[in-house]
Amino acid sequence: MEIYQLRAFVTVAQLGHLTRAAEILHVTQPAVTGQIKALEEELGLALFDRKPGRITLTKAGERLMPEAQQVLASAGALLGKAKELKGDVSGVIVVGTLGDPDQLRLGSLLHALVKAFPLLDIKTRAGYAEELRELVASEGLKASFYIGSHIPREVFGLPLQTINYRVVAPFTFRERILHAGWREVADMPWISAPPQHHVSSLLKDMFSRQGLLPHNVVETDEVSTMFSMVHAGVGLALLREDIAVAAAQRDELIIWPHVRIAALLSFVYAKTLEHDPAILGVISHLRKIWGLDE
Repeated sequence: MEIYQLRAFVTVAQLGHLTRAAEILHVTQPAVTGQIKALEEELGLALFDRKPGRITLTKAGERLMPEAQQVLASAGALLGKAKELKGDVSGVIVVGTLGDPDQLRLGSLLHALVKAFPLLDIKTRAGYAEELRELVASEGLKASFYIGSHIPREVFGLPLQTINYRVVAPFTFRERILHAGWREVADMPWISAPPQHHVSSLLKDMFSRQGLLPHNVVETDEVSTMFSMVHAGVGLALLREDIAVAAAQRDELIIWPHVRIAALLSFVYAKTLEHDPAILGVISHLRKIWGLDE
């Protein structure tokens, strides 16, 4: 039994398509068919039910699938760790970033990667959360930081930290906001973010659960600008809790006390790169930087 046979088995099972699996594995379709056939012969079991236009797992294939995935994960981790230990991680990795670099602990990560992998060409690309997610899912980017309500299903990810957001209003709105309900808050002037920005997604989800839409009057993609606009009296906004609480203590704004939005900061990467040495190296250092191994 060979690792490449198990990889062919798992890839075809996940995609349900021989041609697409061959493209992902960078081999011909007959090669994939031959690898699966050889594995079936060695196991003495039919793994797939083949019918015109489709291929599905048999009962035996379904039972063996988790074990095959576990063997692949172990083999990939072993190979990646070995390459890391040899200092053999090379090539190019572009990491998507968003928001505040200090919040991402980006400086610490880049310092650790440059020191550990001198042959790895490391680049960053700033963007909006949903834009970066789409690029990672389509393998336009290897990996990215991401902020959302959860890790998207089309990618793999490492959860880093829960970030809380609060609804804030100008201090002059004090009497209006403290006694306002959801509809009154939605009808007040709002400072929004571009559609693919994580703040926009969180704001939209927050109001959609109430069957409402916010009254957006201004759009900005800078958190500092958003805070300045609230402080100047332009309207309401969704701000990180640490920023909001500090400003509220200085009487620079008012926090609406009836909601607290939890979002997840994570590091996401393409599913096909689960065993990529560079990705494994980045994840290893992220775990140390964020204290996740503890």
